[in-house]
Amino acid sequence: MRRNGYVYLAFAALSLYLLLQSCQGEEAIRKAQYTANGQKLYTSHCQNCHGAKGEGLGALYPPLTDSSYLHEHRDQLACFIKHGLSGPIEVGGKAFDGEMPAMPQLTPIEIAYILTYIGNTFGNTEGFYSQEEVQQALKMCENTAR
Repeated sequence: MRRNGYVYLAFAALSLYLLLQSCQGEEAIRKAQYTANGQKLYTSHCQNCHGAKGEGLGALYPPLTDSSYLHEHRDQLACFIKHGLSGPIEVGGKAFDGEMPAMPQLTPIEIAYILTYIGNTFGNTEGFYSQEEVQQALKMCENTAR
């Protein structure tokens, strides 16, 4: 009889665990998926300049560890990735004047993956970047470029 009690207790604990795991919000699940996909894309497209830990490269390429810069420029980051960036910028109180190459081959969903990864790694807590948010940002920067 005691053995059955342990089995029931183990089953109840497992059921509770599975129930709690299934209660994760859809956005949390999407954020995890985007972050995983973003890591792969970051490694192949961004890491050479910005570093494996987002530390940047000396005075040439800025770090991606400045949460305030990311937050203040959230609506421009997709444009930086898609269309590149040239001219001086200041990140973390330090000036950078290198040129970031455009990556026109990246789709909005791939940019959302990269931004979600960067925005939630390297000490950043920017949250989720949706594909829709990236598409809207890209429309805005294309309209201002005309």
